Amino acid sequence: MALNLVIFGPPGAGKGTQSEMLKSKYGLDHLSTGDMLREAVRNETETGKLAKQYMDAGKLVTDEIVIKIIEEKIATIDQGRGTLFDGFPRTLDQARALDGALDKNNRKLDAVVFLNVPDEEVISRLSGRRMCPKCNAIYHITGKPPKQDGICDECGTELFQRDDDNETVIRQRLETYHSQTQPVIDYYKEQDLIKEVGLTGSPDETTEKIFEYLD
Repeated sequence: MALNLVIFGPPGAGKGTQSEMLKSKYGLDHLSTGDMLREAVRNETETGKLAKQYMDAGKLVTDEIVIKIIEEKIATIDQGRGTLFDGFPRTLDQARALDGALDKNNRKLDAVVFLNVPDEEVISRLSGRRMCPKCNAIYHITGKPPKQDGICDECGTELFQRDDDNETVIRQRLETYHSQTQPVIDYYKEQDLIKEVGLTGSPDETTEKIFEYLD
């Protein structure tokens, strides 16, 4: 039976790393909100054109548009394949819409993997992150420092810190995350779908814990 999952957690929780592991083990289609928005824009669908207006203006794409893009995408997925929703749902309206879209396509959500990371850990992870503008390698000033301070090991390019990786912006992002997503977490708890994983060990240990829950 195809497995349908949501992966959930604050910025910097390691959703990307765990998504790769889940995709590989369970043969899932990885549906990232950002990727789907960009695909709709690139394909110049009607919904994509609407989304582009918001994105070009630097505004958040509305729930209505995001939901429409998700619904369109779910309808195209092979019934034999499971799905992993990453970055969606972020609001209660989106969560309810996802249930409706899955039901319409004879699917149901099996579990919500909740990577629960304390705020101070998120701030430490993101504020220490450094990136290479040329080859996209990612470092951390304490967790994974480059051999030469400020220089990429792979290509020798000077590393940079993303504008949204400074502490003030991170705290603002966390405030938004908590205010928007707590109702979503409560919604899924009521349905007994939440599989909560506290990130206290290595990424591999987290992966093992998630697999234990799902298996």
